[in-house]
Amino acid sequence: MRGRVSVCLLLLVFSSGAWGETPASRAEELESLSLSPLQIVRIARKLIEDGETGAARVLLSKAAFSSQELEIERLYLLGLLSEKEGDLDEAIEIFHRILDRHPALARVRLELALTYMAQGSWYRADYHMRLAGASEDLPEGVPENIKLLLYIIRQNKNWDVWFNFGLAPDNNVNSSQGGEECIATIFGVLCRQLPESEKAVGVNLSLGGNYEYKFDRDWGLKNDLMLFSNTYDESDYDDLYLAASTGPRYVYPRGDVWVAFTASRRYLGHKPFSYSTGVKIDASHDFTNRLSAGLSLKYSPTRYDDYGDILDGDTRGASARLTCMLGASTYAGLKAGIEKEYTRDKIYTNRRITLGVNFGAELPAGFRLYIEPSVLFTGYDRARWTVKDYDFKQIKEKSVTWRYLFSVSNNKIDFWGFTPQILYSYTRRNSNIWQREYAKHALEFSMQRLF
Repeated sequence: MRGRVSVCLLLLVFSSGAWGETPASRAEELESLSLSPLQIVRIARKLIEDGETGAARVLLSKAAFSSQELEIERLYLLGLLSEKEGDLDEAIEIFHRILDRHPALARVRLELALTYMAQGSWYRADYHMRLAGASEDLPEGVPENIKLLLYIIRQNKNWDVWFNFGLAPDNNVNSSQGGEECIATIFGVLCRQLPESEKAVGVNLSLGGNYEYKFDRDWGLKNDLMLFSNTYDESDYDDLYLAASTGPRYVYPRGDVWVAFTASRRYLGHKPFSYSTGVKIDASHDFTNRLSAGLSLKYSPTRYDDYGDILDGDTRGASARLTCMLGASTYAGLKAGIEKEYTRDKIYTNRRITLGVNFGAELPAGFRLYIEPSVLFTGYDRARWTVKDYDFKQIKEKSVTWRYLFSVSNNKIDFWGFTPQILYSYTRRNSNIWQREYAKHALEFSMQRLF
């Protein structure tokens, strides 16, 4: 009874303006009161609404609550306080602390997205806003506001930078399975040994970024640049890839369209391998707060430094993706793509069809999980001479490549804005030309930037 009277008197004094004139005196009066956790939360929420942040912080900073529900509310209000006081980094840290324990709390994830918007971290804001928008527990009117907020985010996503590095052990870096191929001749059966699979440890580096020069709220000139390098202890397999794109981008309330000119250069084993120029169109559209889609079209003529007489040509492709936010902490997606590669020597002209699914989740204790199984169907237009059943035969190659990707990270392990990630992949190719079959495992330890 005494606690209820204290709260009533406190709210009466507060509402009548008879409280002390300075924040210090208010804080002293608050500290002298004996309040229950529920009373503290209620009063602190009212103080925050009325801009009395100093007094609210005194109440909320006394001690942690034993009740899990009230402790979440206490931390949430502390995050709001930090946001109102302009300490966005502290607010983000508090919201992440709550989500590390309870990743499905849509209200907290929404507030985290808003804080990232205030900070100007638009790509991070987009990720968390979409997760929050998938929740069924949002108050009436909030889903409509999220649609508007996603439009604002798209309008302001004018730059991003990423940088990953790590180790990548590979048990079959040359994509080979070894064995012998034999042919029957008048002199008997002649055989040759095929290359055995080679193990290697690679050091990979991925560096990239994009910047959009804005003409107005909806139009801009978007530019991106990417570098990927994989250096092995077997230097013949070192790989360096550079790519750049530039072109106009248009943003509309439910999506965006980017038309860009592209260029790329690749080096293998420290030797020039290929280069290309072309054009691409990337488009995205949000059907609902849960469901979004993307479409990409490309045309890229490619030239090879040492194989120009047979491999020079162009690639035309289209790919689509569909992403569904399942809730405030999980999402799933589908992807499909088709490419047609035309080469000077028609034997190497081929088509590739890719199908895949993916699943991602924000888990308790700060873990993030991503799984992606996919399959690639490859078919060549013309037959080639190959050894099969002890004879030379013309075979039109067809293959199916399965790939299973699994990655896990923990955002509580943070080094200067980067978090460790472990990525494992298993790849197996089955072909009607057995010499082209292989299986490989790859394990990658990398440092990636946090969302």
